[in-house]
Amino acid sequence: MIMSAETRHAAAARVTCEDLVVFLNACFCCTGQREFYSDGRAQTVSIEFLHDYIRGNYRRLYARTLAAGVNHFNRARIVTELLASSRDAGPVERRDEGRLVVAALRSLPAPRAYRALLAVRARGVNNRRLRAIVRDYLSSRPDLQFDAVKYRGKLRDLILHTHLRLPGELGGFLFKGWKQRRYQTPLLETFRQAHFSDEAMYELPFTVAEGMAARRNIDRAVFLRKIAPRLTTLERLRLQNTAAREGVAELAIDLARAGLTRVAIYLLSLPPAERRERRAELQAALDDAARRCLREAPLALGRVAAVLDRSYSTTGSPDKPRRSLAVALGVDALLRAASAEYMPFWTPTADDPLLAGPRGQTDLAGPLLDALETRPDLLVVVSDGFDNDPTGGAGEVCRVFKARLDPAGRTTIVHVNPVFEAPELGPRRLGAAVPTLGLRDAEDLPTALAFARFAAGDLSLAELEDYLARRVDVFLRRAAVAPLEEGA
Repeated sequence: MIMSAETRHAAAARVTCEDLVVFLNACFCCTGQREFYSDGRAQTVSIEFLHDYIRGNYRRLYARTLAAGVNHFNRARIVTELLASSRDAGPVERRDEGRLVVAALRSLPAPRAYRALLAVRARGVNNRRLRAIVRDYLSSRPDLQFDAVKYRGKLRDLILHTHLRLPGELGGFLFKGWKQRRYQTPLLETFRQAHFSDEAMYELPFTVAEGMAARRNIDRAVFLRKIAPRLTTLERLRLQNTAAREGVAELAIDLARAGLTRVAIYLLSLPPAERRERRAELQAALDDAARRCLREAPLALGRVAAVLDRSYSTTGSPDKPRRSLAVALGVDALLRAASAEYMPFWTPTADDPLLAGPRGQTDLAGPLLDALETRPDLLVVVSDGFDNDPTGGAGEVCRVFKARLDPAGRTTIVHVNPVFEAPELGPRRLGAAVPTLGLRDAEDLPTALAFARFAAGDLSLAELEDYLARRVDVFLRRAAVAPLEEGA
């Protein structure tokens, strides 16, 4: 049977749309780190294959995924791949990619942005386009002196590769040796003095001062107490367990400044007794973080139910301890704040989710039946997809419900999965009847729900391309990226 040109074109468009949906879903949740059921090596192999396949076959759309809300790990990988393969692109493509790459670099945490650019160096690439993008990125940094101290090795290697000039005393600081002169720039002079003075050391960024303190055998508790005023919110969150062991009260954190998932991770790191004692405070912090998230990405929902997995697999891995459970807690808070009416169903059942931990098998079918009985407008399932009590029960419940009880589709069912399953090249699905969305952070739920239409397979490639084009416009406006020099 010979297909017509129109049929072949429709089939090709369908394959392209499916490929892009698989790739985007993977980029929402994969971080290349070990999960409960898979190791980091398997994840790395899977995600590298997806990047190579999509870049090689759909380069323009591959670049536009930078604006689609993919996580930092994959955003940095896309930047590296685009810069390391620019000979494959034409002048117009290079110009459009350059603007997206600059916007992406500005949106990344500084260490990840520097690593992405140094990964291009490792590929042996050093052209005019790369130098223009590095120059633009460095000029956009709010405090390059701070970067020169905190990321000294990375910045030095990047400048050595691109041969760019640095303003003021930075060139001498990085290359001529900090011991050989005094500096007029206060932070650079503080760094020099810190090699001889403990007092100056405590004026440096934490990661720099930490290494110096270790070399001088300074007591950890003493160091943490004195460096406390210099810590960022994330550093305070990461050091809570250490501070508790050392008895350092100065590291009390301001939860009002932390993101939703970070608050949930911190909450789950506390002993049950402390969670019980501080329950009102922790619930308020979680709810406040959800409201802050909704101010940045508004989400107005009607009658909503959620099935939230806290089975033993949400313990996570050493790389991502309790992250799946933290995402479920965050989604719970976000949906409660965004819904006119909200009904949560935990599995296993939890009288108080803030005090509960991971345990038991994954029984999604029972809570799903309870949730569907309420006939919500939207049902969100947050789970790693390993439905094993009974195996495949949740997918079958959804299939029968859609086919027999809700053929008109009055209830939308969405599966949100924070875990990347390497053999499946994406988050594990509950079944063909339910669209599955990858999600690394609870605060990205509005982005994931907007993408749900494509994950369900209901929309065309043209609609997906239009969606990505709109995201690109918003992404570039937020980053305020001006055109780069010709050829960049």
